[in-house]
Amino acid sequence: MEIRESDIQVEFFRGSGPGGQHRNVTDSAVRIRHLPTGIVVQASERRSQSQNKGLAMERLHKALARREMTVKKRTATNVPRREREKRLLDKKGASEKKKRRTIPDHDS
Repeated sequence: MEIRESDIQVEFFRGSGPGGQHRNVTDSAVRIRHLPTGIVVQASERRSQSQNKGLAMERLHKALARREMTVKKRTATNVPRREREKRLLDKKGASEKKKRRTIPDHDS
């Protein structure tokens, strides 16, 4: 998928977290907004602004690819005979357990 320069807005900012003097004085973190879709990605792992921009572009490509991917509909299948029998057995067992919870009537 091709991303046009006119479709993105690139921002540079100071990355937070550990890193000491170098990180506190350089605007090496990158945030990229894809204007048509509203997707925002950012990268601040590297000390280099160009490396962070490359990482952010990769993330944007992946996000757009995920967005384009269509989920296939699940095709309904029949429940196997053994599974159906097991479900019925479980239901019958639960029913028996509930019957045992009641207090028996001793009117006679």
